[in-house]
Amino acid sequence: MSPAPSAPRVVLDTNLVLSALVFGGGKPGALRLAWQEGRILPLIATATADELLRALGYPKFKLSAAEQEELLADYLPWCETVTIPAPVPDTPICRDPFDRPFLELAIAGQAQFLVTGDADLLALSAGFSPPIVTAAQLLDAIRPIA
Repeated sequence: MSPAPSAPRVVLDTNLVLSALVFGGGKPGALRLAWQEGRILPLIATATADELLRALGYPKFKLSAAEQEELLADYLPWCETVTIPAPVPDTPICRDPFDRPFLELAIAGQAQFLVTGDADLLALSAGFSPPIVTAAQLLDAIRPIA
């Protein structure tokens, strides 16, 4: 299913995508359903895809190569790939340098939301556009009006 024309462009951090794909319940599971139903359009770039690939290979998940590919096949086709320009967009200083690609992607991809549970990213929410929100906040924002 293609995203609805009004589907917000979102950057999902790696931990949320992993939780949605590997565990599936709760808010991350609801995000997975939202991208499958075309209610959100996840954005991805080379750096964020590389981090997802690396994380899927963590020994704690005990995922075979085939299982990793299957999980990726349930995410990547729903994503829009964004090329990060050179020079990269200016971003606020973040304590964790591994968070910077998500900020760059949000800017370069003209995202409407950067969605995370990461305290370092959430701490930047006051001075960053697009809004940096939790999964619960995004799900509330895209909830159909009854």
